[in-house]
Amino acid sequence: MVELGPERVVEVEPERVERWAANFAERHGGATTSYDGARIAVLVGGDGATASFTWSDADPLGVVLVRRGGYAVALVRDGVLVEHKVGTRHVQSRTAAGGWSQQRFARRRGNQADALVVAVAGHALRVLLGGDESPPTGAPSVPTGLVVGGDRTLVGEVLDDPRLRALAGLPRRELYDLPDPKRSVLDDAVRRGRAVRITLHDPVSH
Repeated sequence: MVELGPERVVEVEPERVERWAANFAERHGGATTSYDGARIAVLVGGDGATASFTWSDADPLGVVLVRRGGYAVALVRDGVLVEHKVGTRHVQSRTAAGGWSQQRFARRRGNQADALVVAVAGHALRVLLGGDESPPTGAPSVPTGLVVGGDRTLVGEVLDDPRLRALAGLPRRELYDLPDPKRSVLDDAVRRGRAVRITLHDPVSH
């Protein structure tokens, strides 16, 4: 039995998967391919290396990115931004001050975070649901999956807004390693949200 090393994950654009699979076969002495319908599910290299494919099926795709320095909300269809909103909001960082000053700061910081959450939820309602809090089931303009990223707590608070209940339960791809959202970060999130995630195990050399 071939001993396999620790897993690693790569993200590949759907349009590049066939080329990636061909390169895998070249690197590993050929490959046996298993399919899920018409899509590659698993590759097993001639040397025992394995690659397992997780495809993103959401289309349209919704994106909600929130950090204390800003936010981005977008609706994506066929890999193209249909509508989006990117903005900057400032929530103060922690202070070393104590006593009453610290308490006033904490209240102000909390109010700023609350205002950010409310604002982003409003943008999400407009961009992702067309302003309709109760869209018809299966409406073509409503996302079938979400990409979320930034600050986990803030994202959760945005999606807990009752106006966004139509998004509850949608499959999510989480990207909490993203920096403060801006247009380039949004573009990267869209790319990664559509990407096929490939889990690799290479054989261990002794």
